[in-house]
Amino acid sequence: MDIFSVNPSNGKTIKKYTSHSDKQVEKKIKQTHTAWLNWRNSPRAERGRLLKAMASVLLERKDELSNLMALEMGKPLKQGIAEIEKCAAVCEYYAANAADFLKDQLIETDARKSFVTFQPLGIVLAIMPWNFPFWQVFRFLAPALAAGNCGLLKHASNVPGCALAIEDIVKAAGFPQHVFQTLLVGSDKVDAIIENKHIQAVTLTGSTGAGQKVAQKAGSLIKKTVLELGGSDAYVVLEDADLELAAETCVNSRLINAGQSCIAAKRFIVVKEVEKEFTRLFVEKMKAKKIGDPFEEGVDVGPQARIDLRDELHQQIKQAIKQGAKCVLGGEVPKGINAFYPPTVLTKVKEGNIAFEEELFGPVASIISAKDETDAIRLANKSVFGLGSAVFTKNISHGELIACTRLEAGSCFVNSQVKSDSRLPFGGIKQSGYGRELGLFGIHEFVNIKTVFIA
Repeated sequence: MDIFSVNPSNGKTIKKYTSHSDKQVEKKIKQTHTAWLNWRNSPRAERGRLLKAMASVLLERKDELSNLMALEMGKPLKQGIAEIEKCAAVCEYYAANAADFLKDQLIETDARKSFVTFQPLGIVLAIMPWNFPFWQVFRFLAPALAAGNCGLLKHASNVPGCALAIEDIVKAAGFPQHVFQTLLVGSDKVDAIIENKHIQAVTLTGSTGAGQKVAQKAGSLIKKTVLELGGSDAYVVLEDADLELAAETCVNSRLINAGQSCIAAKRFIVVKEVEKEFTRLFVEKMKAKKIGDPFEEGVDVGPQARIDLRDELHQQIKQAIKQGAKCVLGGEVPKGINAFYPPTVLTKVKEGNIAFEEELFGPVASIISAKDETDAIRLANKSVFGLGSAVFTKNISHGELIACTRLEAGSCFVNSQVKSDSRLPFGGIKQSGYGRELGLFGIHEFVNIKTVFIA
């Protein structure tokens, strides 16, 4: 089976790759397991040194890697460079902090000595998406390697060049051979890989449907999983919000990565007193964003990653309009063989509308009217998803209360867009998944939290 890398800006094939055969996959798994038998005993200081070296390799190659992302999935160059810099930062973060995070913790009991120690599990299989083809991988890989685990990557089939580049980066940083490898395979091979006795855990970022399948397979084998799935993040705009700040932040969040982000804002729930003015500002700022070739300077919005994904998005928009939504900006498919879709704004979106209930994975904003604050929070929480959310208000203490106790999501922000940060745990609730990446909690997901009791 061949895997094709296709430029979404023009529909042209970049390169053809040959998938790994079952025999090759089996060999690579065995190689990585053998590598782990030594890597698990490596000094933590040495792991830290190699992580710092990997950060340096990433920064040295950031122009090359951002070009690769622009080609394979359409990310504008300035966003691609920022992504690589973020990958370097997570490597540096765990290089500096992993040893402390993994220190034995003494516990007072009736034993002569009792403590908790954190030991590596083995090989973690990572099933990763195309939207942040480097960041999604490195936010798993840095803590996994720091903890003494090894990794295998099954990346999205439309970014094989990025997948192989990550393997090369690990090698260039000086890590031992085979501690991390890329598997060029289709989704149909995932179950068999999970079944392999050397795979100890699975982490997946992707759709809720993909997460359900992987969790079912891994669960049947009693293998640990962490899932970061879809989202329909709600941003609540209250009557006392700074509307200029709110509109600017909401537009930037909605259009990050051409709207193809699990934690991009998708539903904008605005109390009726300020709905008209917020909508005016929002549409004005959406119009000002430049859509075009990701290699062009100043482009804010590149193409969707694939033409079929763009077409699926457009079908959702057409259905939303049939269900009563009003399209006040965009909503038309550009001519030509490409995957572009314009920044689009839907108003009059109500409960039950597809634009309220489902995730729109593209540059499409749903503006939803709320009677008051209570109604706005009710609407924000009325979702099967729970990845991120935000609230805009000048009353900071009240915003903190809402974020802390009233909004149902894994990450809640006040007067800011939702984003991941190496220092903070990241993940969702409900159908947005479970488990956490990043920070202290992220490195503890894939270790044996072992109790030692000495009588």
